[in-house]
Amino acid sequence: MESSYYTNTLHVNFESVLAMDDPGMVSMFQALMASGLEGFFGCPAVIYEAALVDFFDNASVRDVIPKDSVADARSIVSSSGEPISMYGKKREMKFEYRLLCDIMEKTISVKAGSFNAITMEKFLMLTAIVCGVRIKWTSILFNILKKMVTLGSNQAKGYAVQISLLLENFPNLELGESSEFPSSKILTDKTVHRYIVLNEKVGA
Repeated sequence: MESSYYTNTLHVNFESVLAMDDPGMVSMFQALMASGLEGFFGCPAVIYEAALVDFFDNASVRDVIPKDSVADARSIVSSSGEPISMYGKKREMKFEYRLLCDIMEKTISVKAGSFNAITMEKFLMLTAIVCGVRIKWTSILFNILKKMVTLGSNQAKGYAVQISLLLENFPNLELGESSEFPSSKILTDKTVHRYIVLNEKVGA
């Protein structure tokens, strides 16, 4: 399978990142787990190429989030302490929330464009995770997946991992040969530390 199927995607090795010596990052990943999204963001060991190709060949968040939670999040995620603009730049956030923004951009949205921008859609998702708002993620993610999985679209290619995991759970389905998921697409303690270093340079 061509690597284009997972070019824009990003997944998390939770066991590795939760062992980091960085309270802020660990707290952010714990919030991600508590939200119920661990299974969606987690990285598999392998992906099934033939099954994915066959799937592609044949095959917006609207939940209300409390306004006070959104207002709180604007200050919680801000690196300066001042409420952040929901249409601002990602560099205005603390490192852990910049990374959370990236994870959502590349694993949920999978949209082409600037990865340095904060959009209303991403901010509402971020608020739900950071503030512990109970959201029916299953319904949201399924609807996004249903809309995005269009043959040949860049968005569809970003869902290779999630689709592979779904197919793996079907009984009596022959998936054929598998290939190892590329380590460059998995967040570990090492890659998160590198993320911090790179962002420190950008911030400076």
